[in-house]
Amino acid sequence: MDASPRLRTQNLHSRLAGPFDVTVPAGACLAVTGASGSGKSLFLRMIVDLDPNEGEVWLDGRPRSSFDAPAWRREVAYAPAESGWWSDAVADHFPDLPAARAFAERLGLKPGLLEGPVLRLSTGEKQRLALARMLLRPAPVLLLDEPTGPLDEESVGRAETLIRERLAAGTTIVMVTHDPAQAERMGSQHLVMRAGKLGPP
Repeated sequence: MDASPRLRTQNLHSRLAGPFDVTVPAGACLAVTGASGSGKSLFLRMIVDLDPNEGEVWLDGRPRSSFDAPAWRREVAYAPAESGWWSDAVADHFPDLPAARAFAERLGLKPGLLEGPVLRLSTGEKQRLALARMLLRPAPVLLLDEPTGPLDEESVGRAETLIRERLAAGTTIVMVTHDPAQAERMGSQHLVMRAGKLGPP
C-alpha cells in the first residue's frame, strides 16, 4: 500500500453533514458504518460532487476544483446503493463483454445474463452486475455504497475477493456498509457516521 494520500477531504461540509477531514492512501479502504439516515450516502455524494457541498477534495494532490465535473467523476467513480440501468439490454452497460463475463462468473452469475434484458434480473443479480461494472472501471478511486447489501454470504465473499484485488492493485476505495464485521474485514480505516459526523467506532 502506498502511504501517500490518494484521496483527501478538508472541511467538506454542507448544511446537512460534516465537516469531513479524511485522508485515504492509495490501495487503502475507508469503511464507513452508521445508522440509516446518519449521512453515510450523503458523504459519498459530497465527495463526488453530486450534492451541494463546500470545502475541498484532492485526488493525488490535485484539487477537485481543477477538474470539470465529468472528468472528476471518471476519476472518482460512485456506485449508489441502487444501481442505475440506462438501457434495456444488460450488455449495453459493459464496454468490454469478455471481461464482464469473467467477472460475472467469478461473482457466481450465469454468463448468459449478460445477453438478456435488465428486466429479468433479480435484485441480487443486479447488485452483482453493478459491482462488476464498477470494478471494471479504471478509476483510481471507487466510492461504493452498500456494494453487497442484499447478497447472501457466499456472494458477499466472492464480491469481497474482487474488491480486495482492486485494493491490491492500488485502487483507493471508500465503502459504506451496514455491516460492522464487513467494515472490520475490508477497511484499513473504519469510521462511524453519527448525525452527519464521522468518528471512531
